[in-house]
Amino acid sequence: MLQSIQMRDFMSKDPVTLQVDTELYDAVHVMLENKITGATVLDDEGRVVGMISEVDLVRALEQFSYYNEGDGFIGNYMSKDVEVIEDTNMNIFDVANKMLGLKFRRLPVVSDGKFIGQISCRSILQAFKDSVCEHDESEDDVHE
Repeated sequence: MLQSIQMRDFMSKDPVTLQVDTELYDAVHVMLENKITGATVLDDEGRVVGMISEVDLVRALEQFSYYNEGDGFIGNYMSKDVEVIEDTNMNIFDVANKMLGLKFRRLPVVSDGKFIGQISCRSILQAFKDSVCEHDESEDDVHE
């Protein structure tokens, strides 16, 4: 049954994203305000160039604020080796296996090289839950 659920039906189509030149403190504010643990970083043309997580930001703030090393932009602290999903028809079970193998909590989804959304552990949990129980709209208010 789960093999028939397509990722595109559960991916976030408008998640919070950041730009390479976002200042560290602005990134922290965005993540705290939206209650998210990480975000996809895009260039000016909407291409995925990195991912930034809470751990990346803590490390960056330690280097920048405490040791006075580096600059205050997330582009210098983000993970740049980013795995993406290009097949929006991929079933949710295969996406879950890929994420477990990579040990990532979220993966950007791209089409023709452009960012179109992301799939997260929360999205996968929602798909699993909705496959056996009625959907509860109170679970929809997520910014990922």
